[in-house]
Amino acid sequence: MTTTLLRTAKELHARARAGRRAVVMTMGALHEGHATLIRTARGIAGPEGEVVVTVFVNPLQFGAGEDLDRYPRTLDADVELAGQSGADVVFAPSVDEVYPGGEPEVRITAGPMGERLEGSSRPGHFDGMLTVVAKLLHLTRPDLALYGQKDAQQLALIRRMVRDLNFGVEIVGVPTVREEDGLALSSRNRYLSAAERRTALALSGALFAGQDRHAAQEALRARAREVPATRARAEALSAIGESRAAADTHAVATAVPGGPAAVRAAARQVLDEAARLDPPLALDYLALVDPSDFTEIGDDFTGDAVLAVAARVGATRLIDNIPLTFGSFGAAS
Repeated sequence: MTTTLLRTAKELHARARAGRRAVVMTMGALHEGHATLIRTARGIAGPEGEVVVTVFVNPLQFGAGEDLDRYPRTLDADVELAGQSGADVVFAPSVDEVYPGGEPEVRITAGPMGERLEGSSRPGHFDGMLTVVAKLLHLTRPDLALYGQKDAQQLALIRRMVRDLNFGVEIVGVPTVREEDGLALSSRNRYLSAAERRTALALSGALFAGQDRHAAQEALRARAREVPATRARAEALSAIGESRAAADTHAVATAVPGGPAAVRAAARQVLDEAARLDPPLALDYLALVDPSDFTEIGDDFTGDAVLAVAARVGATRLIDNIPLTFGSFGAAS
C-alpha cells in the first residue's frame, strides 16, 4: 500500500476521514515490535479506517547524559516498514512543529506513580513522555492509540492520564514482541556487541525464571484446593509405602500461598549470576508490582502483577517485564 509521509498537523487534519483513526506512537528506528503494533492497529481500524504512525524523538524524555543525540534516526526505512505493516500515514513532525514556542512551560505531571521504578532511575522522564503523548494525541486526533506492553509503566501512566484528564481516546496495550533468543525487541538492542547481547539475555532469563517459579507455585495452590493436605495424611501414605504421594501431600500442606518472594528470588538468582559475566550486567531494579500504581506487592497479594527489570550492559540500558496473576489457581499467567 502507498504510505504518505506528512510533516505538519495541518496536512494530517486535511485528510478525509471515514472509519476510525488508529495511532501508533514511536521514536523511529522501527523494528518488528513496532510492526506488530501497526498490524494490530490495521486489524482494529479495518479497511475503512486509517492507521497513522508517528515518528518523533522527543527531547523532553531524555535526561542529562542520556542518548538523545545517539538515538538512531532512520526515517526512510521507518516509512518503508510502516507501509509494509499496514500504515496509511507516517507523521514525522519537527521539534518546532511539536513545540512551536520552544520547550513548553506547562507540562503533564506523572504524579507519584511516575516517580517509581523508571521514574526514580530517570527523573522527569515520565513528565516529558506524558507531555508529548498528550500533544501528539491532540495533533493526530485518533479514536484509539496503541502502545507496547514492554513499556508497562509508560502504558499504565498513559491510561491513567487519559482517564484522569478525560481524553476521548481508547488506549490499547499490545503484548511484548521478543526475538528468538527471548530478548525483548528494542531500538536500543542495536547498540549491543555480541558479548553484551549474551549478557543482556539475563533480563528475559530472569523474568522467565520468575514466571516458572510462579507457575509451579500456582499449580501447587490449585492442588491444595483439590486435596486435603494434612501431616497425618502424609504420614499415613508413608506408612504404606506411597512415598511420592506422601511428598506431594507434604508439599501441598506446607505451600506458601502466593509466593511473590519466591518469584523475586528466582529472578534475582539469574541477575546475580549475570553480574559476574564479562561484560557484567549492572542491575538498576527488579520489582514485582501492582500495575495500577507500580508499588511492590506483598506475599498475601492476589490479582494481576508485573515482574519488571531494568539493567545496563555496557553503555546500553534495557528494560523488560512480564505479567503474572497471583491467586489464579492454575490460570495461565
